[in-house]
Amino acid sequence: MTEFLIRRFVKNSADTKDARVRAAYGNLSGAVGIVCNALLCAAKLAIGAVSGSVAVTADAVNNLSDASSSVVTLVGFRLAEKPADREHPYGHARIEYIAGLAVSVMILVIGLELAKSGVEKILHPQDTALSPVTAAVLALSIAVKLWLASFNRTLGKKIDSAALLATAADSRNDVISTAAVLVSLAVSALTHWQLDGWMGLAVALFILVSGAKLVKETLDPILGEAPSEELTDYIAKKVLSYDGVLGTHDLMVHDYGPGRRFASVHVEMDAGKDVMESHDIIDNIERDFHDNDNIHLVIHYDPIATGDEAVGTLRAWTLARVREISPQLSIHDFRMVAGPSHTNLIFDVSAPTDFPMDDATLKAAIAEKLAHGDDGARYYAVITVDRSFAPFHNDADERAQGL
Repeated sequence: MTEFLIRRFVKNSADTKDARVRAAYGNLSGAVGIVCNALLCAAKLAIGAVSGSVAVTADAVNNLSDASSSVVTLVGFRLAEKPADREHPYGHARIEYIAGLAVSVMILVIGLELAKSGVEKILHPQDTALSPVTAAVLALSIAVKLWLASFNRTLGKKIDSAALLATAADSRNDVISTAAVLVSLAVSALTHWQLDGWMGLAVALFILVSGAKLVKETLDPILGEAPSEELTDYIAKKVLSYDGVLGTHDLMVHDYGPGRRFASVHVEMDAGKDVMESHDIIDNIERDFHDNDNIHLVIHYDPIATGDEAVGTLRAWTLARVREISPQLSIHDFRMVAGPSHTNLIFDVSAPTDFPMDDATLKAAIAEKLAHGDDGARYYAVITVDRSFAPFHNDADERAQGL
């Protein structure tokens, strides 16, 4: 059914990087969710009124909220499709993240309301009835919600959408909630134990925990979370695969919504090479990422001297001393200024953002390591610390260490 709906309503469904295709997926999810949840809400309200079950009525209100969240999803995808304009030069794709956050917050609200109803029912229990019609409607609701969870999860994975994955999680919560209602009614009917309120409270706690997790997951990209290790490794290896690229550092990735990534990186290349040839290589790399990965990559050219044996030897020695402090550290933009009594070593150190030393302590530790060479020479270190969330393999570092 899911694949049939995709083929029927999503044109060019395989091109998931296209904003219009993503919007079509979101529209499909929203429309299906509105229809299914509205029908389930009407049926459960009727059953709740007949059976007197607060859990069934709360489940009906939950379906009404789900219909509202489907509207939020639909509107969110439509707005995210809008192209860039003067006020929003990077587009509107982050609205999709906001839609996912709105759905997650609605899950929390429903959890709180269900917890409140559960506590009231525990304090003031009432007899509930389980008729064959009630059982059939609840069983049908479980089946529909199972399909909706699978449907939205499939769509969410196809377009890597936090909003649709949040909607899928909401449907999964509804399956657990409705199943708990059905079990509580059955147990109450067979044993006369009033479990309606207790079951509603247990389900509410599960929904609250799930909702809090979803809020974090959908809020992180809005706040500017670090790119995944898979993405940074991919960018590093692809850039380093080009002839003439010796190393990379200072990667920054900005996510302006699905399919709207901007990145910048420093690329080390041989200073002795023709500058126009190096510029041509950089142009090709930027175009490759734009055309094939939908990443707007801007590259800063760092020329390094590869023909100076003294600089190369001293760079390798410096790197080895720096990595005695931690193998997580690397160096770049290395140069030296020799004098009659000492030599200045000028370079940048790349350290993870969560590296335990502060910048001043790290600089002091490195300066101490480099103060005296193996041959008794004196060195003064002039260090700039770069905090990086994306450490790269660096060909220049590996060659310096003889790897």
